[in-house]
Amino acid sequence: MAGNVVAIVLAAGFSERMGEFKPLLPLGGVTILERCVTLFRGAGIDDVRVVTGHRGAELEPLLARLGVRVVANPRYREGMFSSVVAGVATLGAEVDYFFVLPVDVPLVRAATIRRLLELCRREHADVIYPRFMGMRGHPPLIAARHAREIAAWEGEGGLKAALAQWESTALDVEVADGNILLDMDALDDYKLLQEKVERLDIPSPEECRALMENVLCVADQIIRHGRAVAQVAARLGRELNQDGCTLDIPLLTAAGLLHDIAKGKPDHAAAGARLLRNLGFDAVGELVASHMDISISKGDEISVCEVLYLADKLLRGERLLPLAERFRYKLERYADEPVILAKVSTRLKNAQAIQKRIESKLARSLEKVMKS
Repeated sequence: MAGNVVAIVLAAGFSERMGEFKPLLPLGGVTILERCVTLFRGAGIDDVRVVTGHRGAELEPLLARLGVRVVANPRYREGMFSSVVAGVATLGAEVDYFFVLPVDVPLVRAATIRRLLELCRREHADVIYPRFMGMRGHPPLIAARHAREIAAWEGEGGLKAALAQWESTALDVEVADGNILLDMDALDDYKLLQEKVERLDIPSPEECRALMENVLCVADQIIRHGRAVAQVAARLGRELNQDGCTLDIPLLTAAGLLHDIAKGKPDHAAAGARLLRNLGFDAVGELVASHMDISISKGDEISVCEVLYLADKLLRGERLLPLAERFRYKLERYADEPVILAKVSTRLKNAQAIQKRIESKLARSLEKVMKS
């Protein structure tokens, strides 16, 4: 069971392939090293230790401001595993588990760290690995009782090989975080991370799939419906953008895929929004919150919330239907239940109003839009 957990960040390398000193490169308004430290702090881990070596003196002012423990590695020229050894050598008997994160894997989500910690509290394991779409990534969470054995490891293969000693008692935990696989060896990698850091609150389609299929194990019919809604929403969004709108298509796609993520729970739109916000997907959560009940915009600009709402209301399962046909069943089913009937009727009227706004903007019927 996890008690006292330490995070070890490895920042002692030469950054030779990058051509720039990785720890101090800017990424999303802060340095890469600061991002790694605040990742763990944001997940509730106060004890963060940074292993330094090459150009270590340049990191001291930043590390002092961050209030982390500095671990100088005089053997950093021997490679990354020497920094692992330096870090684990500082672990006392009071430490139960520790993370190890290379500084060049800076976009891991805080929700991933929290998920590993939650599993650690429930399960007894020597090593817990985050896994995305079947592939292990960073950072592993390691039982501190093995610190001496790791420090004494003399075989080839570094930390990965050392941890293989406990493979039979290791656990993999699925996460909706492709960033666990993204390291930053060269300048092209850095440019990719610069692009990704600006959209961290929008999961990729692959992350949506991992969340639905592997993390939450959502029913297949809900997943299929989400795919259909995402396709319709993205199609409408692209058509509207060609007519001067500025709709965020990746955001629409993610929200379409995930809008029914909490289906079956009371007020599933609000429940889904809370779940997504807890994962750090705030922008998507905002759309999901309004996919059942919505306030129609009075301005000329059609919102992403409206497009998602209409896309969902046009589909029964994976089948695209006219709104009147899509709502006929519920209107008949709840004809003798006035409270529910009023809600269904309002949702139909809202969908019709949005359809009218979109058709006016595009100067053609929705049927023609979807067939074009």
